[in-house]
Amino acid sequence: MAAFSFILLFALFLPVFTFIKACPTEVQCGRLGPIKYPFTIEGHEDCGLLVVNDCSKEMQMIQFENERGYPIRYQVESFSPVGSLSTKLSVIDMDLQHSLNDKRCESFNNLSLPGLPYVTFKMNSSLKTMYKCDYSVESGDPDNFRFHSCGGFKFYYAVKDNASIPSPLLDCSTLQLPLNITNVDHDIFRILTSTFSLLVSLQDPMQGHKGSGSRAWKTVALSVSGIVLLIIFCCFIIKFSPNCSIFYWKKNTQDHQNIEAFLKNHGVLAPKRYKYSEVKKMTGSFNDKLGQGGYGSVYKGKLPDGRLVAVKVLKESKRNGEEFINEVASISRTSHVNIVTLLGFCFEDSKRALIYEFMSKGSLEKYIYEENPLKADRQLGWETLHHIAIGIARGLEYLHRGCNTRILHFDIKPHNILLDETFCPKISDFGLAKICPRKESIISMMGARGTAGYIAPEVFCRNFGGVSHKSDVYSYGMLVLEMVGGRKNICVSVDNTSEIYFPHWIFKRLELGEELGVDGTANAEDNQLVRKMVVVSLWCIQTDPSNRPPMSRVVEMLQGTLDSLPIPPKPYLFSPPRSVASSSPSPHYDS
Repeated sequence: MAAFSFILLFALFLPVFTFIKACPTEVQCGRLGPIKYPFTIEGHEDCGLLVVNDCSKEMQMIQFENERGYPIRYQVESFSPVGSLSTKLSVIDMDLQHSLNDKRCESFNNLSLPGLPYVTFKMNSSLKTMYKCDYSVESGDPDNFRFHSCGGFKFYYAVKDNASIPSPLLDCSTLQLPLNITNVDHDIFRILTSTFSLLVSLQDPMQGHKGSGSRAWKTVALSVSGIVLLIIFCCFIIKFSPNCSIFYWKKNTQDHQNIEAFLKNHGVLAPKRYKYSEVKKMTGSFNDKLGQGGYGSVYKGKLPDGRLVAVKVLKESKRNGEEFINEVASISRTSHVNIVTLLGFCFEDSKRALIYEFMSKGSLEKYIYEENPLKADRQLGWETLHHIAIGIARGLEYLHRGCNTRILHFDIKPHNILLDETFCPKISDFGLAKICPRKESIISMMGARGTAGYIAPEVFCRNFGGVSHKSDVYSYGMLVLEMVGGRKNICVSVDNTSEIYFPHWIFKRLELGEELGVDGTANAEDNQLVRKMVVVSLWCIQTDPSNRPPMSRVVEMLQGTLDSLPIPPKPYLFSPPRSVASSSPSPHYDS
């Protein structure tokens, strides 16, 4: 037994001594000078998370995979530590540089940043917002807005910083690319630049180390603890079993290791983890397909205890899986009647699935749009729609204030609202959600996220304000307006051009005291409910985030009387001049 213990000690301490010898506190890399963890150089790949190449050459490079699993190359211009856990890099995106120089359409792809557990990458440069449309848009004065045609798309961009955004552009895809602040030309390929600054930070201080010594002693402590447990375990096995050959290690891929680390970091304990064979069995070999989207397919299934489930099987991709794990980590923290319940998940090699409670009525979008054939047969009266609106509001209030941590959804839309057999709404699809401490009201975020038509102005352009829980309030307001109008808020197929943007059209009628002209209002009670939903939603889509009510106030407004609700200012699609804003004083809801 003593000999066995000695072998264990030697085997477990050997990596520690090797690490102390192999991993210096800092390493020299050409003109960049000394670099520290999480950065490392060729030959010392195990000593860091980001490898700087070509230290012996004139220009140094970093190459890694972006969030979609594709390789990207940055040429490092400068390297300067910021505190103990952050580093500021000035880099050149080589692929973007070649595309801009050759004036190729690939120049107009959203900037891809690396996707790594424990490390965040934040843009530290000015960004140019562009709108990618697959159809022509009336963008007004060419001195304010211009476009460039490329690859079958039109890319619109503001020439002046204070130019108002034409409403049709909000239905197009939003891009953000590095801005060349020294350029005075209006050529879009000169306006953009491939040079920008990145702030690289460690999310978890335990993943960083101040020198190899502290990291080694942490490893020593873990090794000693492991040895004690192994000796006890082996003594138990030797005493009670004649056969002791039970140890076995399985080598995982880097992708698998990253996601396992991500799961452990977020403390995902509640949802059950299923094998892929179990998922296949519960769905009857994926026999009953409920729907399909860009993410993959949804199948009906049944758990061994008889409960019906909806199994979302994600498409295979090269991604590290942060979006998948993000959904598991965020939704597992919740327990609310208006939040869909995650019963389990599967992560096995490249196969990934999410197992939810089954919602018999499907998504809200099936019941609210006039062009949908199901709407003719639906039994959703205004009272039911009002209850659905309140339920969604309560679910968002819980995400923003009821959890241990604040969860921002960032993709509230009819498709992501599921209905059970009693038409009780449940918020689903947390793939774009962000988890943040409750005390933080404003969050940092790179790039826009969400679905066009529901994204708050500040999410795609920081000039409108900081990104916060008020961004979800905006999306909620746009959703409720679509519930009222029975159509998309931006609809180019209407007969009257004044009706193209529904929020402006409905506000005008409300302001003039006219009938709202909404179908299905059979009595005075229905009219009261519709007007209340319209007033509340118009408050929610105010351009200034501070003018939007928090979701707790939204619930109160929907449950209160119409007479107690003031008419909100007209929701602008851009920041209004101060003279306009001051002429229509409005309450501020900063909480």
